[in-house]
Amino acid sequence: MKDTIKELVRSTIISICMAMTIFCLVGIVFDQVYKGHFSLENYRFTKMVVGCVVVGLGFGVPTVVYNNDSLPMPIKVLIHMGIGCAVYTITAFAVGWIGGTSSVGIGIVIALIQLAIAFVIWFAFIKYYKKEAIIMNERIKELRK
Repeated sequence: MKDTIKELVRSTIISICMAMTIFCLVGIVFDQVYKGHFSLENYRFTKMVVGCVVVGLGFGVPTVVYNNDSLPMPIKVLIHMGIGCAVYTITAFAVGWIGGTSSVGIGIVIALIQLAIAFVIWFAFIKYYKKEAIIMNERIKELRK
């Protein structure tokens, strides 16, 4: 149980940090695109930062599902990404990342791009952990010799 809590805290911190990093990088891009005329009024920046934390929690907390050995991997992915993407979508509409003055079509394209980014990040983590598992298994085989 103690290890599960430590892993939950670790993955949540990583998720929040990744959400904040992406938020800052996208903010830089928008600042450049709008040539320094990127304004945030009515506490919109604060709302977006809180939204980043919520998204980080939405993707970080469900990672505990990967500790359950009885569930098949596709179900684990469905639970993790389903919760994360649902939290992201609700938060994105709430803080104005999606919607607002843009058309429905543009909102859908933006949502699809952002969800694609979420899956790319997930895929990178899966590749990293699979590579780590291979290295650990090779090391175990060496120790058994």
